[in-house]
Amino acid sequence: MNSAKFTEKKYIIVLSFVTSLFFFWAIALTMGDVLNKHFQNVLHISKAKSGLVQLSIFGAYALMGIPAGLFMKKFGYKKGVILGLVLFASGAFLFVPAADNSSFTFFRVALFILALGMATLETVAHPFVAALGDERTSDQRVNFAQSFNGLGAIMGPLLGGIFIFGGSGEDSSLDSVKSLYTWIGVIVLVLAIIFFFIKVPELKDPHAEEIELAEHAAGENHETVVDSSAPLWKQKHFVWAVVAQFFNVAAQGGTWAFFINYGVEKMHFQETEASYYFSLSMAMMMIGRFIGTFLMKYIAPNKVLAIFTACNIVLCLIISQSFGWVSFISLILLNLFLSVMYPTIFSLGLKKLGGKVAQASSFLVMAMFGGAFFTPIMGVIAEKDVAHSYLLPIICYVIIVLFALKFYKPKTSK
Repeated sequence: MNSAKFTEKKYIIVLSFVTSLFFFWAIALTMGDVLNKHFQNVLHISKAKSGLVQLSIFGAYALMGIPAGLFMKKFGYKKGVILGLVLFASGAFLFVPAADNSSFTFFRVALFILALGMATLETVAHPFVAALGDERTSDQRVNFAQSFNGLGAIMGPLLGGIFIFGGSGEDSSLDSVKSLYTWIGVIVLVLAIIFFFIKVPELKDPHAEEIELAEHAAGENHETVVDSSAPLWKQKHFVWAVVAQFFNVAAQGGTWAFFINYGVEKMHFQETEASYYFSLSMAMMMIGRFIGTFLMKYIAPNKVLAIFTACNIVLCLIISQSFGWVSFISLILLNLFLSVMYPTIFSLGLKKLGGKVAQASSFLVMAMFGGAFFTPIMGVIAEKDVAHSYLLPIICYVIIVLFALKFYKPKTSK
């Protein structure tokens, strides 16, 4: 059992605030999946075209990852957080003219700018949380922070069901979208102002220390054949983490984008009812992250990742067969096991990288482009049968299992 402290007293205020950011950007991220179905209804677009919502969001992650990392490296974590919040709020406020013009293109521009803010926050927040304590407990801290990301993910579909699907007509629905995102913009802007006045203690990046990592299981050690001065492309575990993250977000993006479609088409729910079940599935994600954080005290993080991923392969097979409630419950449970994937891959990928953590974090955030790449492809299959589209994520999960079992260990290629 790991005896390292979760964090130190001097970091508690900052850790609490940064953890809250995981909550707020999750609301915006999962709201995009509600908008996906809403735009099909209101703007009369196909499932494949509605998948461009995810392209706008995750495309921003691909473009902003490196600039956000460079900004963080030059100006520090605090200013990086403030930049992310300002971009986030700006995108939210652009929903007002987008709704006034009933323009899918304008909505995508607004989502893109909002997502630039989310990408900046993700780039900064993960290494920020990892730096707020001992490296040996960084996996636990990141998963703990991501647990509140799960709470925000619950709120996104709930708010979407109430404010977006709750309208009585096309114009009122767009007015509701406009009002909701205006409030989101105001709240996020206030957060930026508050954080400006919070004092951040001096940080010593734990990833820069040459610590022999203890496994969270029975005292086994990682291979530490690592040269932290080597370029990132020679850090095998990092390269594989980027690949695994790409496919993880690909699976996640597609799973979320067509959840409501599955509920409507296979279970014959109304959109509002389906969005509430989507919120329930996000509750599974939050629960899964707390379970994962607990399990990692006793089981190595890579092994928890492998077990959870294998479970999702089985669930996708069941979902694809349209077995009624059995398949729909399996769809809800996907998020329980998706829960640990993003933070654990992220944290494992940053191990033993020394001063390259900020740069590495940028590439791991850019890997979220997988959500943009994969979702439209699932949309094409979903046009014929939304259940069959859930076979595609199995490809992603196989790659993640390979990373978790074989390629996660810090090792530098010659």
